[in-house]
Amino acid sequence: MRNDRILEQVRRNAVALISLVIAITSLGYNTWRNEHTENNRNQRWASFEILLKLGELGELINLNHFDCDTVLRGNPRTGWVLVQTIEDLSRVLEDMTLQSAEDLGEVWARNHSALDYEDRAACMGRSESRQDSGYAAVMQVREAIESMREDVLEILYSLD
Repeated sequence: MRNDRILEQVRRNAVALISLVIAITSLGYNTWRNEHTENNRNQRWASFEILLKLGELGELINLNHFDCDTVLRGNPRTGWVLVQTIEDLSRVLEDMTLQSAEDLGEVWARNHSALDYEDRAACMGRSESRQDSGYAAVMQVREAIESMREDVLEILYSLD
């Protein structure tokens, strides 16, 4: 008799129970989707910012080494700020970019002094060996930039 009353109540309230299940399921999916969308938005924003900073770093080394702009936009000390910003932003992204950012920081630490000149005249009058060491530094930094760029682009392509 008790089971009959429960079944009767379920039959009478079937629409309400189904509506409740649908509402809870929809709420759960909506919450998950919003979190996923926000994560993708953060990943995209950080990726674009990193790509911009990588471009600035590439421009800095080119201006420094090839144009001997050691004061305005080619100052290697500015490169430290860019590298640190890239490392910070990479923490928002997946783990693979964190390693690339650390590698970029290590490459920059090893090579930035080869790009540091007292002034434009010192850069223009550099010896051939100093020019070669500067070029080698530029190529190593470019390689690290390209590796980081590929990792960031891979993350961008993976987002839905």
